[in-house]
Amino acid sequence: MSENFGSSGHIQPLSIGNVVSAAVRLYRSHLKSYLNLAAIAHLWVIVPVYGWAKYAAISGLISRLAFGELVYQPESIQSANNHINPRLWSFFRVAFQVGISLLIVYFGLAIVGGIFAALLGIVLGGVLGSSGVIVVTTLAIIVTVGIVLLGLTWFYSRWIVAEVPLAVEENINGGESVARSWELTKASVFRIQGVVLVAFLVTLPIVFVFNYIPSLFLLRLEQGTPIYSLVYFISWIGSLVGGVFVMPFWQALKAVLYFDLRSRREGLGLQLRQPPL
Repeated sequence: MSENFGSSGHIQPLSIGNVVSAAVRLYRSHLKSYLNLAAIAHLWVIVPVYGWAKYAAISGLISRLAFGELVYQPESIQSANNHINPRLWSFFRVAFQVGISLLIVYFGLAIVGGIFAALLGIVLGGVLGSSGVIVVTTLAIIVTVGIVLLGLTWFYSRWIVAEVPLAVEENINGGESVARSWELTKASVFRIQGVVLVAFLVTLPIVFVFNYIPSLFLLRLEQGTPIYSLVYFISWIGSLVGGVFVMPFWQALKAVLYFDLRSRREGLGLQLRQPPL
């Protein structure tokens, strides 16, 4: 079923479910090619700086390929690469800029949350007395974590498509691509937060199997032993494999979000293509 956004004068946004399901359809219909690109990207991660730039560029490449499917202009990987490769270091700049910005936001929110939790603890501590220490401590932790998570997802939602304009549009650099994401998402933050939450739940089983379970075994082992080193290596490989499976889905999701945001704000007036079964 195709989703029609309507005329350029009145374009309805995709629902949270529609955005995620469209990303799933794109991912499934191009599974082999997307996974191959994701595997190459994760192998490049091993190489410092240049390899990280390649990873960022391949991420943008997957989003460009997915966007091409959405606008009925599919490209070959080679053709898309001709646009992506000259912008290699611009993709690195986008990844670095967004990563550093989110790190600064995280520490800022942690400080604010800690201060707010401390004030809450003082107020409640005066009311409940020494008998309420556990309650006050629990509430302080919940408040701090809540402030950090909500704030971090809000800022992440503003930068979620930061690399997609660079991958898709002409005559744009890394800094302008980040600013473009901030502009496109300004009226849709809460909806995007919902998309991020649902997408996280969709990918959670893969992340749990490949990332969390091996890490749990490490907690029970003594560091420096041969078995610890072996389990650590298996955990590292598992995290790479998990990343290979998850990365194309998130890049397809970003392409759908970018398409939706541009459709509503700039009147693309196109249809969301259903990939062939």
